Amino acid sequence: MTPRTAATRRRPALAVGAAAGALLVVSAALGRYVRPTSDDWCAAWKTRELGIHGITWDFYTTQNGRVANAFLNGVTYTAGLLGPQLLPTLLLLALTGGLVVLGRTLTVRTGREAPLPALVAAALVLPALLVYASPLPYQTLLWAPATISHTLPAIIGLWLVNAALWAQRRGRRARRTAIACALAAGVFLGTLSEAFSAAAGVLAALAALAALPRRRTRDGRYVLAWCTAGCLGLAAGLALLYTSPGARARRRVHPPPGDPFSTTELTATVRDWLRVWEWIAGSAGSWVWLGAATAGLLLGLALRTAPLALPPLAAPDPPPAATAATAATHGPGADAGRVALPGRLALAAPALAVALASLAVVAALRVGYGPSGWTYYRTWNSFLLPLLLALCLYGLLAGQALATRLRRPRTRTVAALLTTAATLAALAGLLPEVRALTSETRARAAAWDAQDARIRAETAAGATTVGYQPLHIAGLTEPFMAKNAAGDWAARCVAGFYHVDRIEPLTPHRGGGTP
Repeated sequence: MTPRTAATRRRPALAVGAAAGALLVVSAALGRYVRPTSDDWCAAWKTRELGIHGITWDFYTTQNGRVANAFLNGVTYTAGLLGPQLLPTLLLLALTGGLVVLGRTLTVRTGREAPLPALVAAALVLPALLVYASPLPYQTLLWAPATISHTLPAIIGLWLVNAALWAQRRGRRARRTAIACALAAGVFLGTLSEAFSAAAGVLAALAALAALPRRRTRDGRYVLAWCTAGCLGLAAGLALLYTSPGARARRRVHPPPGDPFSTTELTATVRDWLRVWEWIAGSAGSWVWLGAATAGLLLGLALRTAPLALPPLAAPDPPPAATAATAATHGPGADAGRVALPGRLALAAPALAVALASLAVVAALRVGYGPSGWTYYRTWNSFLLPLLLALCLYGLLAGQALATRLRRPRTRTVAALLTTAATLAALAGLLPEVRALTSETRARAAAWDAQDARIRAETAAGATTVGYQPLHIAGLTEPFMAKNAAGDWAARCVAGFYHVDRIEPLTPHRGGGTP
C-alpha cells in the first residue's frame, strides 16, 4: 500500500472523528456554564456543612440508602462548583478512552488490526449519540446528580470489562484480582444506582450463560467466576441499600405500587417497556441512532486480516485432533483466515441482551417510582450505552462482510465514502440539540450569576429572607414547584445554600435584575 493510498483510506475516519470530536469539545466546554439546580442545591449545601462522611451518612439514614451515590456527590461538591463543572469533561474522556481500549482489545484478541483513526472515530461517535440523541441531553451530561447516578455507572462497567479482558491474559493472580474487583465494584454499583444494577445484573447473567458451554476451559471458568462475582456484589449492594434506614423511610413516603411479580404488575411493566422503545423509535430524530451502526460499518470496512465474526454461543473449544486435522488439510493458520459465520443465537445475542437489560431497568423504575417511573429519561443511559455498542457491533460485522465481497480498492473506497456521508448526516442531525443545549445552558448561567450576586449582597447586608426566581432547565425541580411549603425541599436547600432562614418568590417590588 502506497502512502497516498493509506492517506486516502484514513480520510473518511478522520472526517468522522473530527466532526464527532467537535461535538464533544463543545459538550465539555459547556461544563463551564453549569450552575446548581434541583438536587444540586441539596448536595452542595450538605457537602459544605456535613462533609463527605456526613452526606454519606445522611443518605444512608434519611434519604435513600445510596451510600456510594452520596460519597461521589460529596467528592464532586467538595470544591464548590468546580467539581460539577469539570465532571462533564472527565466523563467524556473516560467514556471515549474506555471505548478505544475495548475496541482495541477485542480486535487484537480476534487477530485483527483496527486502524487507529477508524477506531477513535467510532469511539467519538458513540458518546456524541449518547448525549444528544437521548431525551434530555442536559441531564445525561451536565447535571451532576444524574450523571453520577446514571451515566457514570455505565462508564465504570465499561472499564471493569476492560480490566477483566486485560487480566484474562495476565496469569492467575491477575484473574483473581479482577474477580475480587468485580465483587467489590458490584457492591459499590449496587449502592450507586438501582437502574444500572438491574441492567448490569442481566448482562452479567447472560454472559455467564454464554460461557457455560466452555466451563471446562480456563477462559470459560474465568468468565463464569467474574460474572458470578459481579452479580453477587450487585446483590449485596442492593441488599445494603434496600435494608438501610433511608430506603425504609423512602418507601414509607413512596410505597411500591404492588407485588412486582404479580400478573398485573408484570403486564404493566411490559407495557411501560414497550412505551420506552416506542419513544426511542418514534421520536423525530430517532434515525440518528443509526449513526452508531454506520460508525461500526466504517470500522468494519477498515479492519485488516480476517473478517470478524461472533462465535456460536454453544460451541466449545475444538479438540486438538480437529485442530491438527485442519492444519494438515489446509496448512498452518488456516483457521485464522477463515470466514466464520456466527450462529443465529450468537448474532441475536446483542439485541436480546439490550432488550432484557432495558426491561430490567423499566421494572426497577416501576418498583422505585411507580407507574410514571419509565418517564425518568435519565435512567435510560443504563441501557442506551449497551444499545449503541450493539448497533456498532452489528455495523462492524456488516462492514467486514461487505469488505470480503468488495475486492476492488475503488469499490471499497466508494463504500467507505458513502458510509462516512451517512455517519456525518447522523452527527449533523444532532446539531439542533447541540444549539439548544448551548443556548439554554449559557442563558441560565448568566441569569443564575446575576441572581446569585444579588442574593449574596442581600445576605451580606443581614437579610434572613431573600427573594428567589426559579431558573428552570431540562425539566428539573426548582423552588416553589411543590404544592405546599412543607413539601418544597428545593426551597429549603436553596435557603441552606445561602445561609438564610427562608426564600420567597421574587416580586417586582423587591427589586433585583434577575430575569
